[in-house]
This record gives sequence, structure tokens and C-alpha cells, in this order.
Amino acid sequence: MTATTPRKERTICFDLEGPLSPQDNAYEVMKLTGDDGARIFEVISRYDDIISLQGRAGYEPGDTLALIVPFLLAHDITDADIRRVSARAKIVDGATTLFRQLQADGWDIYIISTSYEQHAHHIGRQLGVPADHILCTQLDLEKLRYALPEAAFTLLNEAQDEILGLYADLESEETNQLTRRLDELFFQQLPALGFDIFSTRVVGGERKAEAVHTIAADQGIAVRDIIAIGDSITDYKMLNEVASQGGIAVVFNGNEYAVPYANVGLASVDIRFLSLICEAFTQHGKEAVMELVTSWERNRESFANDPAVIPDSVVTAEIRAFLTAHAGNFPFPYFHNLERADDRKRAEITAIHKRFRMQVREDAGKLG
Repeated sequence: MTATTPRKERTICFDLEGPLSPQDNAYEVMKLTGDDGARIFEVISRYDDIISLQGRAGYEPGDTLALIVPFLLAHDITDADIRRVSARAKIVDGATTLFRQLQADGWDIYIISTSYEQHAHHIGRQLGVPADHILCTQLDLEKLRYALPEAAFTLLNEAQDEILGLYADLESEETNQLTRRLDELFFQQLPALGFDIFSTRVVGGERKAEAVHTIAADQGIAVRDIIAIGDSITDYKMLNEVASQGGIAVVFNGNEYAVPYANVGLASVDIRFLSLICEAFTQHGKEAVMELVTSWERNRESFANDPAVIPDSVVTAEIRAFLTAHAGNFPFPYFHNLERADDRKRAEITAIHKRFRMQVREDAGKLG
């Protein structure tokens, strides 16, 4: 890539689970509640998808992390347990290299995550992101433990059995029974006992979009000067906001909820390739980014066969060296210009992303 007068604005915002760490921390924490914990989480996660897409007032994608709190309390899960599970989390390949480069180049790096703070801060420390640059879900289970009345324990035990009975409906088009039962639990029964399920304010959906505006205001820049990276239903409003304002919204190994709202796609087992987008944006702005991803999209096969043929204008020396060193034994990444993709093309792109998503995130990849 050729150098030119660099942009002053270098602000980038990452979702955490997916782009930076493959673990779904809350999913893994729910497994501590017993053998049925994973299935209960999957049912509640599906419910989250359903009512998020309905546009229910006051509800945001990712509020799953509020809905599971009473179950965590009922099973004596602690803040220390969340940290212990987080300690097992891997970092996505290439993330450490990418962050080291971004920090050296003077980027302001933010993490905007639905994750509980115990997990988000742990991953942030590993990547060198200070706590004041991490916007995530605050959770104090010790404090909340006193807010859950004794009668709720019996209610939750009964509800847990019914939720397991709804597990078979996850792949069904008929989800009315699931929605009705969980509506009753979360919006009627628990509030009737005095437990405010939404006292845990999850940073997801519109709250992620608001976080981008807060960061832009703090930095004294416009949203169009920001790069945002996400992969799931909790990110689509953030991606849409950045894209609609003229910034760069990157979907990384995304699902069907996220791909339609980004303007750039990156499907890869290694996130270091994002550095190409950051470099192009720094030197020449959005237009250069779209030219770069279009070039990779059109010429992927020849680039994969011989990295030496990749023009200097769309690759860095470091990325070329990496591809050359790993030629033949590394899944070559996909870049896509999503602004020019029609519905059919987006479906093809989503299928590609899902393949990489399942490879990188494994069990967590199936969650919304």
C-alpha cells in the first residue's frame, strides 16, 4: 500500500465475542448451573432473537444476559465463577498481532460488548485495551443475590423443567408456545415477586449504537470516521448506524442477523487481515476501503494461488509475508463489498461467513 497524508481520526470499535474471542462467556457460565444449563441458555437465546426481531419496546438484542441472571443466582453462580470461565477463553487468531499494530499506529481502540464486565475486562487486558475503553455489561451477582426472593427459587425450578420441554421447538417455525411461556416468566411472574429482570442493563442492540455516538463525541469526531466490527444480532444496529453515517462497518464471520447491515465483509480464521482495511481507511478513507475489498473479492482465487501477484496497493508487506509463509495450509480469507451485494449475493456471503463462524466459534457459532 502506498503512503499518503494520513487521516487524523483513528478510532476503531470491536465487538468482543466473535471478533476477539470465540467463547460465548454467558453460555459457558450457564453450563455451570448443571447438565441442562446449555440447553436452557439456547432456548432463552432463541427467545431473545424472536422478541428482538419483533422490535419489542424496551428490549434489545443481547438482553439474554439479563434474562439468565435469576438462573445464575438460583444456582449460586458467583462473579468469581464468571472470571474463572473467562480465564479459559482463547483469543481469536491474529487479534494480538492486529492490536499490537493498531496501537503502534496510534489507533484509539474500544471494545463494545454485551459481555459481563468480568469477561470483557479480562480479554481487554490481554489485548492491551484499558478499562475506560471497554463498554460492557455491568454485573454484581453478590448484590443481586439479596434481590431475588425465596419464592423465586421454586418458580425458577418449575420454569426450568418447562423450558427444557420447549428445547425441541428451537428449529421449528412455530415458536408461539416458547414465546408465551418465557413472556410469562420474565415479564409477569418474576416482576410480580419484586425482581426487576432488567436491572442488569446489557450493552447490546441500540445501546451499542449509542456507545458509538458517545465515543465519537468524546473523541470530537464524526461517526463516519469510525470503523466498527461485529458479527451477530447484538451488533446489527451498531453496524447499521456506522454504515449509514458513512463509516466502515465490518462484519467478521457474521450470521444472517449481521451481514445485511455491514458494508464490508471479512470471513477468516484470522482477524489480522482487518489491518488492510484499517490501513486503507487511514491513508485514503472509505473509498479506498471499498476498492480494496472489491479487488480481493474479484481476484481471490489468483491471490490465493500466488500471494506475489497481489498488488501493493491492496496488501501490506506483513500480510503478504504471512500468506506466503502459510501458503497451502491456511484457509484464504474472503473480503466482500456488501454495498453492491443484492439479496442473492448476500445469501451466498452469509453462507461463507457461517462456515468460518462455526470453524472459529464452534458451539457458540450457532447462537444468534
